[in-house]
Amino acid sequence: MGRAMDTAKPAPARPAAATPSALDGLRYGALGAPLAFVALPLYLLLPGHYAAQLGVPLAGLGLVLLATRAADALVDPWLGRLADRALAAGRRQALGLAGLGALLLGCGFVALYFPAAAVAGAGASALLAWCAAALVITYAGYSALGVLHQAWGTRLGGDLAAQSRWTGWREGLALAGVIGGSVLPGLAGIPVMVGAGLLLLALGLAALGTAPYHAAPLHAVATGVPVRPAASWLLPWHNRAFRCLLAVFVLNGVASAVPATLVLFFVRDRLQAPALEPLFLGSYFAAAALALPLWVRAVARFGAVRCWGAGMALAVAVFAWAARLGPGDSSAFAAVCIGSGLALGADLAVPGALLAEVIRRAGHGQRHEGRYIGWWHAATKLNLALAAGLALPALQWAGYAPGSSSRAGLEALTLAYAALPCLVKLCAAAALWQCRHLLEPR
Repeated sequence: MGRAMDTAKPAPARPAAATPSALDGLRYGALGAPLAFVALPLYLLLPGHYAAQLGVPLAGLGLVLLATRAADALVDPWLGRLADRALAAGRRQALGLAGLGALLLGCGFVALYFPAAAVAGAGASALLAWCAAALVITYAGYSALGVLHQAWGTRLGGDLAAQSRWTGWREGLALAGVIGGSVLPGLAGIPVMVGAGLLLLALGLAALGTAPYHAAPLHAVATGVPVRPAASWLLPWHNRAFRCLLAVFVLNGVASAVPATLVLFFVRDRLQAPALEPLFLGSYFAAAALALPLWVRAVARFGAVRCWGAGMALAVAVFAWAARLGPGDSSAFAAVCIGSGLALGADLAVPGALLAEVIRRAGHGQRHEGRYIGWWHAATKLNLALAAGLALPALQWAGYAPGSSSRAGLEALTLAYAALPCLVKLCAAAALWQCRHLLEPR
């Protein structure tokens, strides 16, 4: 079956309703805002909150994050099959799955930031156990909702330029959610942040209920290659272009996940500027939001692979300067945040559009998007799991602890935060160039 899927075949026709109007894009993309709003505290603020505010040791926290994120990633391929079935069954069933995911996400998110009083006073072990249980619930809801949302958009079809527009709406509104999630905790506190996240989640679900929708029979396979049900969850791995794209995506994701895990520690202990955290995070995501429409237009003119590679090169050129910064360099670090935020726009606009094109050319459009996106989300979470599970314990063993003034510890933090991601990003760029003809054939 692998060789059959890799051979050249006429690609199936794209759905007619390919290019979104502004209203259609807003209706579909709106759910991206609460998903991103919630994701930022989960992946970026949570380590600092539990380590600095609740006193949980870094090594134990890193292992909990590694285990829960890895377990969550293993569930995503199954959730992809579930999303395919819900989307094929009709809008009503798809919205039912979305509602269930939102309920789990909301309950877990509240529990995560408001541990029971008995748990909070019972010591680090009890807090770690509570954190692990709340993360399992939160991740389950987040994953179900996120896989379904991306598969919904991929089924709307279109060429690379059109898919980059659908992706742009989703990721652009996600950036709005990220900006809110980055500045609201520092300005208004955790309770306001949690309440705002729940409100945005309800509004996003309501908007999705009115979004464009396309369903197709799940059993129809345009290539004529039969899909055995027992192996259908492995279907994407028989697609060589998907394997290559996923390898690039994973390398690039690791390069982003490590600094995302460590940024608050870097700002607080290396730059000694904790009061400026909202400014740094807000400027980074605001720059990405401003750059995203430009990257979307660039894809139509220059091609997706060239734009993604240019974004990687810009990220390395800008972020390498962070390794030279120290106390008093807040203005320089703000410039690094803005420059790397501009580069982030390419990471948001291009990979999802390339994935949609890979699915379409394999003949799996309108029927098996969820399976591909399940593995795609699994890779994203494994990136974050490795970043937290390896970087945090390694820093502790290197002598770094939150609030540390140890020279060796701070040097280890700087290398892990700034130098390592640049090296991995260069590897991602090399892999992208190596497989460019598979991803965007001329």
